[in-house]
Amino acid sequence: MRLASGHETEEVGEEVAARVKRDFKGYTIDLIHLNPGRWFLLADFTLYADRLYNFEFRSSDVLVMTFMKCGTTWMQEIVWTMRNNPNLTHPDRDEGINIRAPFMDCDMFMSSTNLSPPGPDDPLLLHFDRLCPGKDPQAGLFLQLAQAIPDPRTIKTHLPLSLIAPSLLNNAKVVYVARDPRDVLLSYLHHARLFKALDYVGSFEQFLDYFLNDQLVYSPYWLHVREAWEKRHHPNLHFVFYEDLKADIMGELKKLNTFLDTNLTDHQLEKVADYTSFAKMKERDNVFGPKDSLDVFVNTPVKEQDGGFYRKGESGGWNGEMSDEDKRKMDAWIDQHFTAHGITFKTEITKNHKIT
Repeated sequence: MRLASGHETEEVGEEVAARVKRDFKGYTIDLIHLNPGRWFLLADFTLYADRLYNFEFRSSDVLVMTFMKCGTTWMQEIVWTMRNNPNLTHPDRDEGINIRAPFMDCDMFMSSTNLSPPGPDDPLLLHFDRLCPGKDPQAGLFLQLAQAIPDPRTIKTHLPLSLIAPSLLNNAKVVYVARDPRDVLLSYLHHARLFKALDYVGSFEQFLDYFLNDQLVYSPYWLHVREAWEKRHHPNLHFVFYEDLKADIMGELKKLNTFLDTNLTDHQLEKVADYTSFAKMKERDNVFGPKDSLDVFVNTPVKEQDGGFYRKGESGGWNGEMSDEDKRKMDAWIDQHFTAHGITFKTEITKNHKIT
């Protein structure tokens, strides 16, 4: 199948597909590559791919773009709050983050999730019914929400630049977040165990192999980052490292303030920094709606044992959780795919860790 982006679909080899489905119990549908790039995706992506590629972005839109688990939700909340809620008085501030700032490509995961009819315990579907009256959520709940939310729209994607029309950067602004691959690995692992749509049951070592061999959904991570890195000087793209956000949030918010033309005062930026801090976002826990509404999507035993959507929010946490051999593998992979292309990650521990 040829997509509007020019990519061709290719079935993942039987051996790889069988192994992935064995370890990711939530993947009940086929897996595909998209070429060029060998993007690793669920086959249901093709149901929405052309509509995502041809999404009509407006000049007032901001697209938050990252690979999976690079601090996307944090940046979603930062951007939406700066643009819509700098004084923390917006009436929709308690709605779920992915309702106010929709995750536009999330629909490919939804076939693994049992969507019940709208009701008092389904804030996501109730919100869809309000914004998209008479429309079918099975035709792309999140994509239709992204189209329907009022201006100024803040939208989130885990897709790379090459799967969205090249006109994006002429029509809207993009905030791209990159993160140390070692922290991405561990955060993605927790996410994959937590969410029923992935339901990962394999080992850490197996997950590391999936990561290094570009066999996690949205991979290759290195190509995802490099596509944005090449556009980092475009006036409508703001490239930021997760580690810089952690090290100097006020400094990074001031840069965003300029990029987004939000003209917030230092006092307002301080409010934003506090409101979007890890502790405050974990306390609200409103990814898809009011607190606890996420429970329908997650594995309760994993949440109770390892933590929920907001686990640690650290930079450099990988150093205490990986063996020396795993660190060596990651170092070689990072040198090949990032350092050799001028991309270096700024976690102090990344620069100074010792392997004996």
